[in-house]
Amino acid sequence: MRASLIELQAVAAVARHGGFRAAARELGMSSSALSHAIAALEERLSVRFFNRTTRSVALSAAGEQFLLEIAPALRSIENAIEHAGEHSARPSGRLRLNMAPGAARMLLQPLILEYNHRYPEVDLEVVTENALVDIIGKGFDAGIRLAESISPDMVAVPIIPTLRSLVVASPEYFEERPKPAVPSDLLHHRCIQMRMTSGRLYRWEFERRGEAQMVDVPGNLTLDETGLILDAALSGAGLAYLGEHSVALHIAAGRLVPVLEDWCPAYPGLHLYYPQGRHMPAKLRAFVDLINEQKRK
Repeated sequence: MRASLIELQAVAAVARHGGFRAAARELGMSSSALSHAIAALEERLSVRFFNRTTRSVALSAAGEQFLLEIAPALRSIENAIEHAGEHSARPSGRLRLNMAPGAARMLLQPLILEYNHRYPEVDLEVVTENALVDIIGKGFDAGIRLAESISPDMVAVPIIPTLRSLVVASPEYFEERPKPAVPSDLLHHRCIQMRMTSGRLYRWEFERRGEAQMVDVPGNLTLDETGLILDAALSGAGLAYLGEHSVALHIAAGRLVPVLEDWCPAYPGLHLYYPQGRHMPAKLRAFVDLINEQKRK
């Protein structure tokens, strides 16, 4: 009993994503076609690869064993296809990148859309999520994260070498309140708190002339997305601690006022990263070349 390549890829993609919709997007097919492909394979082999409920899809014991055995062969086939593509004049295929939503907003114009314009033969897919993921296990070609988050066994390519965060609030917020002069003054202010992906509240970090401080700021509003925090700060809800890139235009326009600037140093910024020792396909090489080109401007 034979299995087609698309059926094998379907099993691997659904296992990787934990569902049919995202797997179907990766493979460029409809969810119903994907489900049919897996069901047909299960019927021919008289085995169930997935335990399905209305809320989740998980590998069965037989599915785990099957995937373990076909994974090396699938990787070999994918590598062969990539190598064959090297003989093409232009990059092609699907390039999948994983990054945080904030990084995607920063890089959309200078990198993502420019790459998409230059290489129309490449299907570029950007998946955004705050949580760190296993880019290899999840089927990504590369990831983009802050330098401190990248494992040392990865190849890291600087995109934005340094970044900076600023404490800001609307002019209206300061009409009846003094501006903080040192980080401890924040304890007497209303601050917009940030809930991290891990579930903990972010402690605001400061440093000046080698003196580091971390402040558990007070506040009765907690949000888990930087865009919401920015909107709340613009509305006068309190002080916010946000990336300079997201507030610079609002500061220039007078909609936000920065404070404690001398306590907000730069830190290592965004890097592209991918596994060491693996063949770099032309589609990823083109993205790295674009990064380096942008840095030279």
